[in-house]
This record gives sequence, structure tokens and C-alpha cells, in this order.
Amino acid sequence: MSEYIPDNWVVLKITYERETPLYKVLAGWSGGYLYGDSWRMNSGITEMKQDGDYYEFYGSSGSCYRCHKKGYRISMATGPTYSSLKEHFGEAVELMPKDTNWLEIEW
Repeated sequence: MSEYIPDNWVVLKITYERETPLYKVLAGWSGGYLYGDSWRMNSGITEMKQDGDYYEFYGSSGSCYRCHKKGYRISMATGPTYSSLKEHFGEAVELMPKDTNWLEIEW
């Protein structure tokens, strides 16, 4: 199982051509002088657990995104990706609010 610990993250609710929503983590990492910013999107959240200051989102591919509770935001790494998704899919891609109760969602 791959584990990712992003610097920042958001959850997207995707309803494009789907009866039930698909939720995905859009995660970003801040780079430095030698390495630029980067981003990843998980395969689709299937399970979520809370561990102290972290949320652990498990994807259908078996990966785990360990996301710090204070890291929920769009960044320079994830902003262009989110904008592109909105441009192509419009209202079918929704940025979940920061104050969402992740424990109440049926993944």
C-alpha cells in the first residue's frame, strides 16, 4: 500500500455521468529550489479514518492519503488542476467545504 502525506489537500465531489457521487482527494506538495510543486489525485475514496490530527483517506487502488486537519486548502500546485476540472466538467466537480464532517459521508 502506498501512503502519501500531502502539505495541502481538498476533497472533490464528482457527479459527472454518475448516479452516486465519487469523492477524491486532490493533494499538493510544496517544492523547493531544486524541485517544483507537485500534486496527485487519488483513485476515489472508499474509506476514511481519523487518527489524532490527521484524516486517513483510503482509495480504491489501495493507497492512503494521510492529511493533516489544518492542511485543507487549494495551493499553487493544486489550483490549476482544480480550475481545469471545473472548466471541463462545470458543476459536476464540487469542492467540498472546509467544515465538512468527513465522518458522516458514505464513501
